[in-house]
Amino acid sequence: MSLIMPVDAVTTHSEDSRKQLGAFLRSRRESLDPQRLGLPRSGRRRTPGLRREEVAMLADVGVTWYTWLEQGREVNPSAVVMQAVAKALQCSALETRHLFVLAGLPPQESLQAPQCEGISSGTRRMLDSLMPQPASIQKPNFDIVAWNDSFCRLMGVDFAAMAEEDRNCIYLYLTNEHWRSRLANPDVLPTFVSYFRAAMAEHRGEAEWEDKLARFFAASAEFESLWYQRYDVRGVENQLKSFCHPVLGRFTLQQMYWYSAPRNGSRLLVYLPVDEAGEQALQWFDGQK
Repeated sequence: MSLIMPVDAVTTHSEDSRKQLGAFLRSRRESLDPQRLGLPRSGRRRTPGLRREEVAMLADVGVTWYTWLEQGREVNPSAVVMQAVAKALQCSALETRHLFVLAGLPPQESLQAPQCEGISSGTRRMLDSLMPQPASIQKPNFDIVAWNDSFCRLMGVDFAAMAEEDRNCIYLYLTNEHWRSRLANPDVLPTFVSYFRAAMAEHRGEAEWEDKLARFFAASAEFESLWYQRYDVRGVENQLKSFCHPVLGRFTLQQMYWYSAPRNGSRLLVYLPVDEAGEQALQWFDGQK
């Protein structure tokens, strides 16, 4: 069986990436405040953010060339020029990397690495040893591949009784009322969209990732709408997470990630208490054996 992608498929993928790049550039440009960047007032602005000519000036590129880039035309930007555009748009390291991937350029700091496949008995013992702290192992696409009992009790689901393809943080939020009701932080869905967009940038065209995205679209029209309307990208990060439990009420835990040796491989997620309410919640989970 041939492993060569048909020419029309390659062309479609390239065009899609250019459209994604243009949409992301527009989103970044419109999010910036001209005054904060020291740009002079010059007439009334019909739209928020910077003008294209202002981005071109800051990046030291031609206005026409930048306009074509934002329109998704095939202009083949170099790494040097794309770095200048990213700087002009005040892109973070993650956003800059996202731009490079969409432009078909090797990221400045490649995070590509083999992913962790399978879960060893040692890993399972480690998860159990973390009790009563809720803990799980997740893949870059947010699939949950291993967990301990406290994590099940925290999220109100039984992973062992669940189909493997359903064990995904985003899919569960979209389809499982118990899971969704436990998450009390605001803007959960837009955050998930930005997480998955950033994670998927290096995997566009890969069947596993495209199928996952299509499944999210089928499960939630709101997810699909946010995917095409907002172009934020975020990397997963340690933060405080609020939970709402039917017995324990509301409490907060510290979300902590540890990565396997490859930076883009599977990650260990552990929730730690930050106050007495969190301590009591974990003790309660431990007592539900």
